[in-house]
Amino acid sequence: MYSSKQIRQQFLDFFRSKAHEIVPSAPLVPGNDPTLLFTNSGMVQFKDVFLGAEKRSYVRAADVQRCLRAGGKHNDLDSVGYTARHHTFFEMLGNWSFGDYFKKEAIAWAWELLTGVWKLPAERLLVTVYHSDDEAYAIWRDDIGVPESRIVRIGDNKGAPYASDNFWQMADTGPCGPCTEIFYDHGAHIAGGPPGSPDEDGDRFIEIWNLVFMQFDRQPDGTLVPLPAPCVDTGMGLERLAAILQGVHSNYEIDLFQALIRRAAELTATADLQNKSLRVIADHIRASAFLIVDGVLPSNEGRGYVLRRIIRRALRHGWMLGVREPFFHRLVADLVAQMGDAYPELVQRQAVVEQALRAEEERFAETLDAGMKIFDEVAARATGTIAGQDAFRLYDTYGFPVDLTADIARERGLSLDMAGFEAAMEQQRQTARAAGKFGGGHTIPAELVAQLSATQFLGYDQVEAEDLKVVALLRDGQSVAAIGDGERALVILDCTPFYGESGGQVGDTGELSSATGRFAVEDTLKLAGAFHAHLGQWTGGTLKVGDLVNGRIDRDRRSAIVLNHTATHLLHAALRKVLGDHVQQKGSLVAPDRLRFDFAHFQPLSADELARIEALVNDEIRANHDADIRHMGMQEALDFGAMALFGEKYGERVRVLRLGEFSTELCGGTHVRRTGDIGVFKILSEGGVAAGVRRIEAVTGTGALAWIGQQQARLDTVAELLGGRRDEVPDRVRALIERQKQLEKDIEALKAKQAASAAGDLAAQAVDVAGLKVLAAVLEGADSKALRDSVDRLKDKLGNAVILLAARSGDGKVQLVAGSHGAALAKVKAGELLGHVASQIGGRGGGRPDLAQGGGEDSPALDAALRAVPDWVRERAA
Repeated sequence: MYSSKQIRQQFLDFFRSKAHEIVPSAPLVPGNDPTLLFTNSGMVQFKDVFLGAEKRSYVRAADVQRCLRAGGKHNDLDSVGYTARHHTFFEMLGNWSFGDYFKKEAIAWAWELLTGVWKLPAERLLVTVYHSDDEAYAIWRDDIGVPESRIVRIGDNKGAPYASDNFWQMADTGPCGPCTEIFYDHGAHIAGGPPGSPDEDGDRFIEIWNLVFMQFDRQPDGTLVPLPAPCVDTGMGLERLAAILQGVHSNYEIDLFQALIRRAAELTATADLQNKSLRVIADHIRASAFLIVDGVLPSNEGRGYVLRRIIRRALRHGWMLGVREPFFHRLVADLVAQMGDAYPELVQRQAVVEQALRAEEERFAETLDAGMKIFDEVAARATGTIAGQDAFRLYDTYGFPVDLTADIARERGLSLDMAGFEAAMEQQRQTARAAGKFGGGHTIPAELVAQLSATQFLGYDQVEAEDLKVVALLRDGQSVAAIGDGERALVILDCTPFYGESGGQVGDTGELSSATGRFAVEDTLKLAGAFHAHLGQWTGGTLKVGDLVNGRIDRDRRSAIVLNHTATHLLHAALRKVLGDHVQQKGSLVAPDRLRFDFAHFQPLSADELARIEALVNDEIRANHDADIRHMGMQEALDFGAMALFGEKYGERVRVLRLGEFSTELCGGTHVRRTGDIGVFKILSEGGVAAGVRRIEAVTGTGALAWIGQQQARLDTVAELLGGRRDEVPDRVRALIERQKQLEKDIEALKAKQAASAAGDLAAQAVDVAGLKVLAAVLEGADSKALRDSVDRLKDKLGNAVILLAARSGDGKVQLVAGSHGAALAKVKAGELLGHVASQIGGRGGGRPDLAQGGGEDSPALDAALRAVPDWVRERAA
């Protein structure tokens, strides 16, 4: 039997023998490709090579590419666990030709590997070709010797030209071409027909290898433009191939999955290894772990949202198996044991993956528990279909993902009104859009962009400059030839020392001046990524396009900004050193008065971590490193050790900032000359801004010194109020806290004594109902603890009793506690009684059969509800 590890290696060894360069797997997050959410096939990393926009040092390549199909156009998430071969994460074996060999060699080598190396019986293999690809058909029939009866032509079977199972395209646009697919026949004992037949969806004939002949670049209008050179792109699913070579029918029976399924069964105490939930968990740990390895963390948008859906779907299946404690993260070690040899980055980031998954498990536990209770209520009143509005309420109010609602509905024989759900979602989007509209946006007309050259930025070396030419004036978004006294506008110059807001650094302020007037620059914007636009108001005569002005920035403000910007780079490096390499910048603000830095991390920072980060930054400031600025090619910069920020766009030439050996990043902003110029760095706050994203705010230089002075002044004030010195404040505050605790205990004791006395008086108000003592009354001045204690005392005093006590809290709310005791327990449950009373005053609650608590609104309905309790008990005790 071939192990998955052997199959990977034999595939690579085979194509190495055919002069192929063996390349590593690309990350699951595609680089510089906005058309794709995830790497969904092996060809993604070679897209620009197919288009002729990138040249490699080789013309043949082979790899084992990790892929994900769980979002966007290619989404198999809902099928995972319910079929034998669908996965979110899978491995694609692929070989490539970039203008070198083509159909004849690709087909011959595929056949040689399958039948010669892996010894698959030729008579069990069937192939398909695109209906007009006579060349491929002839190669299979004449060169390979496949009988015509086992060669199937597939036309445009998906409702549009070139929309065919045998015409492959990665996305709506981009490289594409006809393909030939190789199928394995599992035998007549398995239901299903050959591809192209009415029952092709059966499991008898399984596609194992797709050979794509890249010949075209599909344009947005659907036309096909020939590629510079025909290429070959093949993909073979490792999991499907392993199932065949290991003699099993389902992918979940191969060695990779069996190890994970057995471990999942142990963690969930599940004896049935065929349980579909175990399959889901085993599949989803692979997808979740590799997404986190590639820098994605759970969040509520984009890739992070897809990851959150995958994790929560796995957790929900664990919940179905009875698991209530975090378990999913414990599968990571087993995954590393299975796949760490092939993917060393998984080994390196094991701890990060475990931490991220555990944090998400703990976060989702409350959501799942609350959501399931609401779902049960919804399902109980559903008549075959879960209403879209109910699904939306579960999603919007309780954070319950709609795919989980659909999953659970399906398992209970219910359908889900997705159209209704989408309608509710769209209504929410429209509301959010209406609420989010605001003014202040600035644009530059497209025709002006075509006419102008990019602004030359002088501000790295200069804070003022003369004879700057006005090349454009914008007023209310329109290009104008001139502006007059008092008019507000955007001024675009041919060159400028003013920094345009970008990369988190705010724009410069200052003034532009000429012999005829002065333009007060309130902000500098960067329009269309190339033009520095000075926003402000003109005072004086007329300013016209073509005039020359002098520019001078507010140098003190700029000086404060550069301190904070360079400190941001030091902070980023310190965070990665203390917390780990998973830390990635998610946003920043570099202003004159402070810096704000958002970063990927899955839990709050401890006081010790913050202290270490702050100390590291200040150590690097005192080291007084040169701010070493270099310009180089993008790949040269990465080789130099520069960190590129996710989501940022970079040109062929980039600017690299290096601060000693501590920090090297790509950055176009302005910086200090030496780190010592920063003076001092002080963290003001740390907190969460979104799931998986934390924020640090800090100050530097004179701003930090001013903040420290303010804190000392406050401490002096506190010391004065406490009647001591600054160094005595902690001891005096501790003494005050101890005294307060003692006073609170004394008050609690008095309340308990008062409640006990009142409870004793209340016992006399109990009435006999069918042999039970029933008491429903208000206990004035009691809190929830006093109510519970009083109910317990009354149980002892009354024996076989049903008790409900209420207390007004003074803020328009009522607290309720119910108890059932002795022989009453067999007839009346405390939770039912409390729910009955609470519902009449707009409240809710629950608990055990013998004790329950809840609350509601203070209203006249309370007295009526209490008076009706004996009759309610009588009905149940009869």
